[in-house]
Amino acid sequence: MTKLFIGGFPLDMTEMELVQLVSPFGTVDTIKIVRDKKSGECKGYAFLEMKGLADAESAMDALNGTAIKDRVLSLNIVAEKPATPKYSSSKNYGGSKPGFSRTTKPEGPMKPKRPRKQF
Repeated sequence: MTKLFIGGFPLDMTEMELVQLVSPFGTVDTIKIVRDKKSGECKGYAFLEMKGLADAESAMDALNGTAIKDRVLSLNIVAEKPATPKYSSSKNYGGSKPGFSRTTKPEGPMKPKRPRKQF
């Protein structure tokens, strides 16, 4: 599957309208319109997954720069990044978060504890 970025579409477009716009060029598997978390308003871009690279390229060639209402569409193929582990055990972190290490208590006399307040 190939991920396709669509930006610049009108903010009142729905998922179904976007799928209908792109579907003549290939099969759309999933669509996700990015929305504001608090207000739920569309941010003006979305991600689609299409069956193949050829479908995504044909949709990009046909629709990139197309004007809809007062906005201009921008389509790009999203490059897939390989998954990398967050923390590497090769840096002698032992698989835990970097910057933390186990220490021992200091040797020598300890300060006396303060007495508890009496109520």
